[in-house]
This record gives sequence, structure tokens and C-alpha cells, in this order.
Amino acid sequence: MNSFSYNQVEEVAEAVADLNIHPNAKFIAGGTNLLDLMKENVENPDHLTDINRLSMATVEETGDGGIRLGALVTNADTAYNELVENRYPLLSKAILAGASPQLRNMATDGGNLFQRTRCYYFYDTATACNKREPGSGCSAINGINRIHAILGTSEHCIATHPSDMCVALAALDAKVNVTGIDGDRTIEFEDFHRLPGDTPHLDNNIRQGELVTSIDLPANNFTRHIHYLKLRDRQSYAFALVSVAVALELEGNVIKDIRLALGGVAHKPWRDKTAEAAMAGKEASVENFRMLAETVLAGAKGFGHNDFKIELAKRAIVRACNEALKTE
Repeated sequence: MNSFSYNQVEEVAEAVADLNIHPNAKFIAGGTNLLDLMKENVENPDHLTDINRLSMATVEETGDGGIRLGALVTNADTAYNELVENRYPLLSKAILAGASPQLRNMATDGGNLFQRTRCYYFYDTATACNKREPGSGCSAINGINRIHAILGTSEHCIATHPSDMCVALAALDAKVNVTGIDGDRTIEFEDFHRLPGDTPHLDNNIRQGELVTSIDLPANNFTRHIHYLKLRDRQSYAFALVSVAVALELEGNVIKDIRLALGGVAHKPWRDKTAEAAMAGKEASVENFRMLAETVLAGAKGFGHNDFKIELAKRAIVRACNEALKTE
């Protein structure tokens, strides 16, 4: 780990200013991913701006019937918050499927958005990785790629996004509020993370020096028929090979609305809104769920060791949708 300077700030404006006066700085809150990256020399910031004293650790109702999650609310406090459990149970279940209780007690909602891939080659500084060193190549494409992406890949990167929380946020149409030297702005969640393209070192569309202040969840009717399915090598404390967040709004046995997001399969949480829209008015049946799965995975491509994930993802979608029907 390299040497770095450190400053604990008290106000949002101070945090933004402090980060912007240092050319290679990072915000730190829980630090559950950043500190690991620093220890492995994958991230080498010269300065850390500690934001833990900022007033961004509350869960509040919004005027339109939704809720606002402060960026410094911990994952644990979010998962067990009464408003979240009652109005957004899908989010609560997704968070509790991730990490360990100790990590959820430290990790913040804002920080969760910035988790970096767990690709073996990204963490191994002796190997080529375009995410870590642009232009060096992607060792995973012709290497051990069992955990890697099958959707939205490029010739430069096949890494996956590791978050469980973000899969649920994608399904729930969340919005991310940020502030920076140019003022405040709101980013639709589907636009927050990026596919690799030819710039895989850029994980998201945050501008230099911007700070996430909160996450908004709009009001919805997805409180009954929801399910979060996480398929992994171990029952706990493991990242998803494939995960599925599904929420159904039904009229009898007919689908009025459906939300479906996948994790572990792409560089960002994966949604296919066209496939979702095509399900409106259809019977909530295994046959139609299979059709949905085929549509969502139509463009999937394996790279050898991860070919199995295509069929696994299809079956996971059907299983998750069926489980959502059973919940009340």
C-alpha cells in the first residue's frame, strides 16, 4: 500500500472541495472494497477524503410516496429499516443475500454503488487487465473465465459487476443523487453504471469529484410478489454466478407489470425493458416465464468456462418468477 494523506470533513461542500484539490483522491466511508483494493495495489490514491461525519445517514419518505436512502446509511440499517421492508422488500432481500453481517454493518449504500469487479485478473497486478491498466489486454477472455460476463461484453473486458443491492435498485428504477463543483444532478439508475465497450476502466458515469448524496426509490406496487434468487458456489459469503431480482404486479393470474434484473452476468446490473413490456397482459405461467428468459438471454455469449451461465441464467429467471408467485 502506498502512502496517502487523509482528511475527515464535516460538510458536503467541504468534501467536494477536498477531493477536487487532490489530483488522485478517493472518498472513503465504510471502505469495505476500497481498502482491499489499496492493499492489493489495484487502487493507489494519494489522498482519502473521509465522509463519515456528513449528514447523509437517514432513510426518509419523499413527497411522491417513495423513499430516499442517504448515501451513508449502512447496508444493514437499510435492509432492516421498516420503510424498506414494507415498501421495498426486494431491496431488503437482495442486501441480505450479499456479503456477511459484519460487512453489511460497515458498508454504505453510496459505497455499494462503487464496488469494483472481483475478476481474478483485475486483482492480480502481474496479469494484463484493461480495467486496471487501459490498453494492456484482457486476460480473462482466453483465461479462466468461469465467473465472467455473458451479456454486454466487449473485446476489451468481460468482467461482471458484483453488487446484490444494485440488482434490486435496477429493478426498482432507483435514481442516484450526486453533487459536485458544478452543482447537483440526478442520474437514472440504468445510466449510472457502464458497459465496458472500449473504456472498461470506467465503471460508472460519475464525473470527477462528484459525491453521491442519496438514492431515491419511487413509489411502486411491488410489495407482494417479489423474489431475489442468488446462485453461487457457497451458500453464504460468495458473489453471484447468476442472481435474479424479480417483482410482479398481478391482476388475478395476469401480469400487469414485471421488473426483472440480473446480476453476475454483465458489467452492470442487467435489465431488458423490452422483454418486460412484452410480458404485460400475459398469463403468469412457466411457459411465459421461459419465453421471457429466452428473450433476455438471446444475445448472451460464453467464453468457454462460463458457457454454463447462459442456461443457468435462463433457469434462474423461471425459478425466480415462480417463487415470486408464491410470496404474499
